[in-house]
Amino acid sequence: MENILNKIKTYKIEEVKERKLKLPISSLESKAANADKVRGFQNSLKLSSSTGFALIAEIKKASPSRGIIREDFNPPDLAIAYEKGGAACLSILTDNPSFQGHESFLINARKKIKLPVLRKDFMLDPYQIVESRSINADCILIIMAFVSDGLANELEATAFEYNMDVLIEVHDEFELERALKLRSKLIGINNRDLKTFKVSLSITKKLAKLIPSEYTLVSESGIFTNNDMIELSKYGARSFLIGESLMREEDVANATTHLLSSK
Repeated sequence: MENILNKIKTYKIEEVKERKLKLPISSLESKAANADKVRGFQNSLKLSSSTGFALIAEIKKASPSRGIIREDFNPPDLAIAYEKGGAACLSILTDNPSFQGHESFLINARKKIKLPVLRKDFMLDPYQIVESRSINADCILIIMAFVSDGLANELEATAFEYNMDVLIEVHDEFELERALKLRSKLIGINNRDLKTFKVSLSITKKLAKLIPSEYTLVSESGIFTNNDMIELSKYGARSFLIGESLMREEDVANATTHLLSSK
């Protein structure tokens, strides 16, 4: 299988170039400065995980490995359902070529709820970070497999300038070692290998013990049930990013409540 990250990086570089031509960074900075007040993403996870499990519920229409996940796709309605069901935060895909996402999904969904929102996209230029704040994102994602250490630092610093939280995503020990050198204390362990798309919860079990206690640990991918969360909580994870299993449910609010019902 072709390395999906290489494919994404190629088109994402061109996408950012085109966006810079359409809207200069100076104009974007003005929009970002006048955006809605940032909602504390990591604080929301800490609050929810102090009494149970904290859920980052994902709004995702499609994926490269699964194709269309939900035909009946209305981001504002899904956001309302997730909030009603007890989610602590939302993650909204804005990448279009691989995930059929769009910035408008985040803009319109966030207006309908009080939860903090992560812009789920592939960041490789500080321009995208400013863009994220301009559309009212509260948190951005840095995928260590996607960026160099220098670029990770630059992206993080830009996010912090706008008081945004930064979720640092890792998949192996080397990426975690690099992530721990950054300032953000919010680490996501992706149980999916983005090079092969194979999923194993053993990734969280293996890496969680290497993360200092002052960090907020998020386990991502391959989590479908409350029992999965209970199992991973034995290794220190109390925050979880879950999308596909909930997106396939007819009654999203009820499915979210049920997922979180046993602590």
